[in-house]
Amino acid sequence: MAAIPEDYRTRPVAVVGAGTLGRRIALMFATRGGTVRITDPDAAQGKAAVDFAMGQLAEVTSSVDDGVPGEVTYEPEQSQAVADTWLVVEAVPERLELKKSIFAQLDRDCPSDAVVSSNSSSYASRLFTEGLRTSDRMLNTHFYMPPSSTVLDVMSNGNTAQEVIDFVLKSFPDFGLHPFLCHKESTGFILNRIWAAIKREALEVVHEGVSTPQDIDTMYTLNFGTAAGPFRMMDVVGLDVVLDIEKHYAQDNPSLPHGPQTVLEDYIAKGRKGLKSGAGFYDDYPDRDQE
Repeated sequence: MAAIPEDYRTRPVAVVGAGTLGRRIALMFATRGGTVRITDPDAAQGKAAVDFAMGQLAEVTSSVDDGVPGEVTYEPEQSQAVADTWLVVEAVPERLELKKSIFAQLDRDCPSDAVVSSNSSSYASRLFTEGLRTSDRMLNTHFYMPPSSTVLDVMSNGNTAQEVIDFVLKSFPDFGLHPFLCHKESTGFILNRIWAAIKREALEVVHEGVSTPQDIDTMYTLNFGTAAGPFRMMDVVGLDVVLDIEKHYAQDNPSLPHGPQTVLEDYIAKGRKGLKSGAGFYDDYPDRDQE
């Protein structure tokens, strides 16, 4: 039977990766008075992540039941960041070999009762946890875009202890999050499979010259009442990240159209990666990553 970190309220959380989602995940876990450590080899990125999380913390904490602002810090050494944690969330780019390397390190460095999860948006954690000593404590916890979206997918790696899954489903709502269980392994989990189809077709429409990103977004928002359309949302995620995800889907299903990858590659080649680079499908962003 897997040990559960019952003292999780008094122990730190670590987030591996200081990008757009990493810093937002850190923000959510700092809303109950604890410490969250962000670790990333890029010190400037790490500092920006801390600044973002701490700048949003008071406002976000006020929307969490019994919320108390905690602290978000930067730790350059991953082994130090994960020491004495109850939870470690990996939030690095969608590159399988990178995730394999990080999880092998976490297998060695994390406390024996820590829950170790991946924020991967397209890779099942089975692909980078298989054979690891503590794989029964590892799983997918896929976040969307907190704090604006507090939904996440929870998925076993095939060897995750049921006690660990139950603990995640029970404890994450304490931090203003809403976990939903994938009942079987699924590339893209639940909502991301639906979103992937939408963004892929939107990109294909642009590739074929039928419409433009701006017109598609305007039609989308007017028809569905959303704050942003698919191209604006892809800019926020990062076009390089979107491309990595699309390539992974294509590996699983070679019959998918290649046009969406071509559109993304053309923008990235021009240095337009979205919000974080100051321009993507839109060019009304700051010159540097403000997320």
